[in-house]
Amino acid sequence: MTDDSREPHPLDDLGARLRAARSQDDREGRRATSRGGSAGTGMGLGFRIATELVAGIAVGALIGYALDGWLGTRPWLMVVFLFLGAAAGTMNVYRAAKGLDDAVGLGGAHQRKEQGRSNDQ
Repeated sequence: MTDDSREPHPLDDLGARLRAARSQDDREGRRATSRGGSAGTGMGLGFRIATELVAGIAVGALIGYALDGWLGTRPWLMVVFLFLGAAAGTMNVYRAAKGLDDAVGLGGAHQRKEQGRSNDQ
């Protein structure tokens, strides 16, 4: 009554193909992130750049405003720190766009990035 020459169930084959595709996708994802990229890098980098610039300007303005209130020098320190915050935000945007933001010192980040390029080739 039982037949030993059964055909494999179609869902078993589908499951095996899905596992193979997922493992291949995981390997490609790990390879992409090890090179410094990932699936949503474009939009994520754009939001990060905007946030870095706005945060730098806002923090500079707030520090200047607080110092002006404390020292009574309105509006001079706010203007000075606004420009300092804009400069810091612009520098952070440059580092983020170039991929040099992973280190405290910019020279060390340049060296690590160059070593990464030579290792990929």
